[in-house]
Amino acid sequence: MSTPAPPYGIDTLAIRAGIARTEYLEHNEPLFLTSSFVFDTAAQACARFGGEEAGYIYSRAGNPTVTAFENRLAAMEGAEACVATASGMSAIMATVMSVTRAGDHVVAAFELFGATVQMFTILQRFGIEVSFVRLDDPQAWRRAVRSDTRLFYLETPSNPLTQVADVRAIAAIAREHGIRLAVDNCFCSPALQRPLELGADVVVHSATKYIDGQGRVLGGAVLGDAKYIGETLAPFVRTTGPTLSPFNAWVLLKGLETLSMRMERQSANALALARWLESRPEVSRVLYPGLPSHPQHRLAMAQQRTGGAVVSFELHGPGEDRYSEALRRCAWRVVDSVRLMSITANLGDVKTTITHPASTTHHRVGPEARRAAGVNEGLIRIAVGAENVEDLVADLEGALAAAAC
Repeated sequence: MSTPAPPYGIDTLAIRAGIARTEYLEHNEPLFLTSSFVFDTAAQACARFGGEEAGYIYSRAGNPTVTAFENRLAAMEGAEACVATASGMSAIMATVMSVTRAGDHVVAAFELFGATVQMFTILQRFGIEVSFVRLDDPQAWRRAVRSDTRLFYLETPSNPLTQVADVRAIAAIAREHGIRLAVDNCFCSPALQRPLELGADVVVHSATKYIDGQGRVLGGAVLGDAKYIGETLAPFVRTTGPTLSPFNAWVLLKGLETLSMRMERQSANALALARWLESRPEVSRVLYPGLPSHPQHRLAMAQQRTGGAVVSFELHGPGEDRYSEALRRCAWRVVDSVRLMSITANLGDVKTTITHPASTTHHRVGPEARRAAGVNEGLIRIAVGAENVEDLVADLEGALAAAAC
């Protein structure tokens, strides 16, 4: 069966794209649990290894189940090609390393996920310079450009403050200077946002999050035009080895089938919870792009279908110091007092999760980087799941009362 393509809608592509049935005509996608593939003759093996004949050789270099996932996700993102990786972080690493070398320069957003900031810090040990700029200031990106700048890297909305980048404006600056723009689409997924349509050159995913949707496996993906993916990225991943396993690819394929339905429900729950939080006296600020009070609400609604499923909020707490130990203890009491929500730093699950970013996801970046990113001790992040929203409200109401901040 040939892969469906537009004018099919994204939900049809999520269910039907990427299927290549075997001679057994199975209805479900087959799972190829094999490390290698055999050849009819020595000559065929030579032709495969030499690139003269298409076909599978070794699962580090390609596997039919992984290919099915790559093709389906590419169809949903509107990309020409995709390479899947073992995790979201390996997808980011492969993106950066595939287009840079020692002496090159990268411009990245201050507001990146903590592990991504750490990764850029590590890369600087190998001679790749990185300048961090404000996500929401396109002119800061322009000012940071140098003759050796090879890549712009950002995530939108950001984790955990849900700040939104003007992708079109930053993409225009990148094109003007011949720089690649990579956008981490983890928070939205293609169900809510398609960065390539906004001008990005590369889209990066932690498939571990919403693409899986049930907290089962790790995975990542990089998407873009066929030339970059086929000639630059794929050889890097094939040789360095951060390959997605066939089993994880099969799980992620099944996750894609329900992606839009989950994102619709979880986004609706997030909006309801965010509205409720705005009414609470314990809360000083709610950060959710779907709220009119969000400073970039109009931009978010121009780029995204919904506000997404992540809500962050800040507690009033004791005193005025947003980085005090007293405020941290207050936030911890709220987190410790939930009974339904799961205390974990993962997100994208149908089970609602809650975390304190300053002491978890952004702990290792250090206090100065946290201050620069605006991650203070009173900040709590909730990745809203698909439970009954009334139960989530009741759980958080009880936690706020018990914490007595």
